[in-house]
Amino acid sequence: MLPSEEIKEKLDLVEFLKGYVELRPAGRNYKGLCPFHNEKTPSFIVSPERQIWRCFGCGEGGDIFRFLMRYENLEFYEALGVLAEKAGIDIKRGASADQRQFNTLYEINNAAKDLYRDKLKTSKLAIDYLKGRKLEDKTVSEFEVGFAPQGFDAVTIELINQGYRMEDVVRAGLTVKTEKGRYLDRFRNRIMFPIHNHFGKVVGFSGRIMPGGDSEMAKYINSPETPIFNKSRVLYGFWRSKKAIRQERKTLLVEGQMDFLMLWQRGIENVIATSGTSLTQDHLKSLGRVTNNLVLAFDSDEAGLMAAERVIDMGGARDFNVLVMGLGKYKDPAEAAESDPQFLKEAIAGAKPAMEHYFDYYLKEEALKTAANKKEVIRKVLEKIANLSSGVERVHWLRELSYRVSIPEAELLTETEMLALETEPEEYIAQDNQEKRKLSRSELIAERILHILSNRDDLSECVTSYEQYIPETYLQIYKAIINKQELTGEAMEIMNLVSLYPDYDEALRVGDIRREELEALLGELEYEHLNTIKERLRREILIAERRGELEAVNEKLKEFDDTMHRMQDIRHAKEN
Repeated sequence: MLPSEEIKEKLDLVEFLKGYVELRPAGRNYKGLCPFHNEKTPSFIVSPERQIWRCFGCGEGGDIFRFLMRYENLEFYEALGVLAEKAGIDIKRGASADQRQFNTLYEINNAAKDLYRDKLKTSKLAIDYLKGRKLEDKTVSEFEVGFAPQGFDAVTIELINQGYRMEDVVRAGLTVKTEKGRYLDRFRNRIMFPIHNHFGKVVGFSGRIMPGGDSEMAKYINSPETPIFNKSRVLYGFWRSKKAIRQERKTLLVEGQMDFLMLWQRGIENVIATSGTSLTQDHLKSLGRVTNNLVLAFDSDEAGLMAAERVIDMGGARDFNVLVMGLGKYKDPAEAAESDPQFLKEAIAGAKPAMEHYFDYYLKEEALKTAANKKEVIRKVLEKIANLSSGVERVHWLRELSYRVSIPEAELLTETEMLALETEPEEYIAQDNQEKRKLSRSELIAERILHILSNRDDLSECVTSYEQYIPETYLQIYKAIINKQELTGEAMEIMNLVSLYPDYDEALRVGDIRREELEALLGELEYEHLNTIKERLRREILIAERRGELEAVNEKLKEFDDTMHRMQDIRHAKEN
């Protein structure tokens, strides 16, 4: 039996998920609030019988592995290790080559961490540096800070002496091979910050050059990408701060490890830092499991302001509530924590909404004196408002902008639409492809149709004239159902998830009630198809108007009116 199947047999999905989601019985299944999107009405369903889960709000679903990978942002082999440990299964024996590689890399990184900690104890210069930065011994110990010695290959040799193979030490990113074939320590004469994954295992390192070191060397270097370390997915300190973040219902984001450690030892524990990279979509996915309230505490220089702007835009697009903290006279959070912890706590409490930060930054008095400058900065702010995922927030901040610059909301809204037309669609396509596609309304309707047909194949004739509106994947499943064909692969997975829709009473498996529901759903499916056409025409009309193409405008307007009439007919039929 494969380890993954053995794990599924030993771990009960319902009991496992209760550690993440509050579940309550709902017939043969369990129900709770989905951890993957904000909702007030439970739509997260778990089937003890099938050992699968599904959210009918956001469309996510799968087995115990899929949940852990999605919730903790893990690769499969990482989730396998976590669940195997929980199930009491030793996956080292008989493990695949990939699994053994993962285990070896974890062991090597942990051994290196211990070596760096031992080297710190014998380096007076490194100890004095940390004391000069006001790091306390307790903090250094708690986060396993170490020191990489000056020698060319001291750590490499010690790891080899412990029995690890050279190729594995290189694969772990701790050793580099020169063009002449010599093996050298990647980290030399550096303070070493171990980077832990979200379960507390060391997966990499960030090394800061000691003062007086080679000026041509980078101030910080990080472990390279390895099978267990992807810096765009790991947040420094998150494994320790998750609990405090949940309790505070917000997190403070800083740029570096030293900022994190200084805040932590001042009692501010709901803090995280990026690990030598800008904040990424994967970081936000991980953070979003715990909170969507994010306070930025970046350096007050120009680079810090640019980094903050990028995070604000990313967070706003993912429905995060982003606040910006002012540092006053201090250059970074570490300096503020060292000099005036009380100021820091007050600054966090007084952090302003990101859009207010943009208003203050862009809408300065001198920038509004000329029409050209005023247009430029207002367009900048409008782009930020348009980026927000919440329609409520967009309306609120558009109204606030109208008040601040004395321009009617309608004019600002028109300007926003013009900016949207100028945006290249390819930019959004590239961004969307980085993430798992969410189910569209048409796909959700198609699922409900499939659920009805799986119980009432006698109603399949109702669907014939609507096949053109069914999304491709669901159309193939529909044809397989009516032709009594066996489902496999993705089609079977979809139908497993569809099976989690609430069961029908036996009395409803016959008669006209199911037919009426199916016909209503088919009407909704056609309505969604027409709505897509309507939105496309709306954009095309705006573009044609801007280009002065009056004949094209008239043609598109007629098509738009026809589409609207068909949509109204569907709505009237539903009401009657």
